[in-house]
Amino acid sequence: MALAFVVIPALRDPELQPVRAKALHLMGLRLRVVGWVSLAVLLVTGLYNVAARGFGLSDAFTGVLWKGAFGRTLAEKLSTFVVLVLLNAAHDFWVGPKVTALALRSGNPSAEGEKWRKAALWLGRLVFLLSLWMVALGIMLVRGRPF
Repeated sequence: MALAFVVIPALRDPELQPVRAKALHLMGLRLRVVGWVSLAVLLVTGLYNVAARGFGLSDAFTGVLWKGAFGRTLAEKLSTFVVLVLLNAAHDFWVGPKVTALALRSGNPSAEGEKWRKAALWLGRLVFLLSLWMVALGIMLVRGRPF
């Protein structure tokens, strides 16, 4: 969110055009570390919360963990987490570096660079929306499903 709502709009300033690609690359690398640490924290705290509810690893394999509204919501949240991690990895380690390399190489927007930039933009938006859905699922785990 910081990149999308703060960094990128600030870098649209015409005076920053000569350093825009390099600055975005450096800030993206720093924020990438924060993002991946956050995902690791989500995983660890999620496992802790499931254990705090009295479930063990064997419950996942026997199917006890997946029963009822809690189990269904948990399965949905874990599936969303896996998709989120995969999309984030594609954005951070494939599409984003491709955009940066094209921007640093050419300096001017090319058709190929624009295509990759749009892909990075849509991946980022999708990751953002899935992150919001993860928050909603977390609330549903605690308070129950409204539907």
